[in-house]
Amino acid sequence: MAGLLKSAFHLSQSAQCLTGIKKMNAMQVRFLNLLEYQSKVLMQNHGVNIQKFKMVRNADDAKNLAKELVAEEYVVKAQILAGGRGKGTFDNGFKGGVQITKDPSKIWPLAEKMVGHKLVTKQTPPGGILVNSVMVAESIVIKRETYFCILMDRAHNGPVLIASPAGGMDIEEVAVSSPQLVKTIPIDVIQGVTDEMAMTVAEFLEFNGSSRKKCADQVKALWSLFTGVDAVQLEINPLAETDTGDVVSVDAKIQFDDNAQFRQKEIFAIEDTSESDPREVEAAKYNLNYIGMSGNIGCLVNGAGLAMATMDLIHLHGGSPANFLDVGGGVNETQVKQAFDILSSDPNVKAILVNVFGGIVNCATIATGVVNATRASGLKLPLVVRLEGTNVDAAKKILQDSGLPIVQAKDLDSAAMAAVDQASLKAKAQAC
Repeated sequence: MAGLLKSAFHLSQSAQCLTGIKKMNAMQVRFLNLLEYQSKVLMQNHGVNIQKFKMVRNADDAKNLAKELVAEEYVVKAQILAGGRGKGTFDNGFKGGVQITKDPSKIWPLAEKMVGHKLVTKQTPPGGILVNSVMVAESIVIKRETYFCILMDRAHNGPVLIASPAGGMDIEEVAVSSPQLVKTIPIDVIQGVTDEMAMTVAEFLEFNGSSRKKCADQVKALWSLFTGVDAVQLEINPLAETDTGDVVSVDAKIQFDDNAQFRQKEIFAIEDTSESDPREVEAAKYNLNYIGMSGNIGCLVNGAGLAMATMDLIHLHGGSPANFLDVGGGVNETQVKQAFDILSSDPNVKAILVNVFGGIVNCATIATGVVNATRASGLKLPLVVRLEGTNVDAAKKILQDSGLPIVQAKDLDSAAMAAVDQASLKAKAQAC
């Protein structure tokens, strides 16, 4: 993540790190998304202090909850992968995806208005996101809110710890307006978070008395969680001090290193993909990087840089890409076939552009995959192919001898122009 933590404002090093959190989220693609309750389970398993909670999906769950979770006050929270739930509105008119009650008998009447309905917030699509379950947690009285984060930072060649006594708010704004309230500490991956470092953080977060030692213990537990799940970011906002002096991680955002999936099979297996684009989910099964867009030219490219250049040229010539699809450097015929299926499933796509530079991959392999995929899928869309690199001459002959109506382009610029023209002609034909 080189350069991700550079600030456009000439801030302190701490402020630079915090500003970089947003940039990292925008630039890094992390395929694993966990619901709030799933993150809390991971935290609990690593000794992190959280609110007691239970899940409710139906009336029977609510009845059992009253016996298993006894509290003076309960928080009922809709579980979706979006923020702003408390101020959201459901498609049935019910307002608020976060509700508080002291009466256990009211838990299901509240949950019933959420489960099976779509919740609309500032971070959801206009139609909202379907709520399949709610988390019911023990309500706590928060005395103070602080901010705590560990993230991987190439500028420091490893993980850094970021802390601020000004939690529960937009931490980026705190970094800009009050950089003295943000502390950044590089962590030695061998030594980890030491007792001294943990106490320093607790003191900076303004925990006093017995709460300071509790905070230090939580800092070490959060480091254990970070390393234990192969996280690239662990953000706790707020890390709260309660009226009883306890230190509780009230809310968490965890981002995982996808390269560690082979070590974290259990975690990746619990991913909730119900809110994801089905095409993205299908693409991930075949190690394809797919992001749907709003244009009408389907793109199949190997390499993220080449994919972005391809989309830029499509725009330059008056077209609009329907997707970002990077098949990677070691693409095979099966992946090409799946990529075609995904592209052609988009009703907005009027033409497909294949742009492959054969460095590692053999162009003849791509050409064979394109021909087989076109025949197998009965593709009815115009197809423009530009290949360059290893064994390109053999690849061009394969395309030519196939007898299929494939438009071969000599370079990227002409390929982009041809794709735009073909998409326009297809759209006009369909409109007649």
